[in-house]
Amino acid sequence: MEMTGEYRIAAPRERVWAALNDPEVLKACIPGCESLEKTSDNEMTAAVTAKVGPVKAKFTGAVTLLNIRPPEGYTISGEGKGGVAGFAKGGADVALTEDGPDATILKYAAKAQVGGKLAQLGARLIDSTAKKMADDFFGAFAAKVAASSAATDGMADATAPASAALSEEDAEMITAESRSSIAPTDAPIIGAPGAAHGVILEAEHAVEDAEQKMEVAAGKGVLGGPVVWGLIALAVVIALLWAFN
Repeated sequence: MEMTGEYRIAAPRERVWAALNDPEVLKACIPGCESLEKTSDNEMTAAVTAKVGPVKAKFTGAVTLLNIRPPEGYTISGEGKGGVAGFAKGGADVALTEDGPDATILKYAAKAQVGGKLAQLGARLIDSTAKKMADDFFGAFAAKVAASSAATDGMADATAPASAALSEEDAEMITAESRSSIAPTDAPIIGAPGAAHGVILEAEHAVEDAEQKMEVAAGKGVLGGPVVWGLIALAVVIALLWAFN
């Protein structure tokens, strides 16, 4: 028994690849899947109840992923046993190709064989049932991944403008606080506004004030005359430069 199929999924290839390796996503999409567990990086165990014509059975088995090529595809190999109903084993090659930045083409080619009571039902019934299960799985998988991708993109689009607006508002508030706390309120702002310009103006005013005091004190000989006042003025300038840095 051989099957091939192709599906277009409205999601980037990386997201489709991640979903193909997510046991929870696969379990939700496989018809009749009761459990699916990842036992290693490339192995899974599963329990699936399937009905083929008059035969209904619970199959348990293991799946191994081979020839793994992220995010291009892999090969699935597995075998399931359904007790008296028989067994099924086979494999499939799954390939992912990009269809633009936001879509992916998934192609698969599968081969399988059955034994026991299942083999007695006839190739036509088995083929049609297997094809329907494959269509149900990939159809559900494509819809689930596309919906998840759209929801993720929608949340990102809704969050980005709000974050940008908040950042701009915060920046404006910080700038205003810097001006009011550092720059003199009555000092004219010349050139580029901001905290650095305010500190420079304050330093200039402090130096001018210190020079005036130094000149007055020099004439009176207060506290050692111009040498001491010169040192004081120098200390003021150094302190303001340290604050600026």
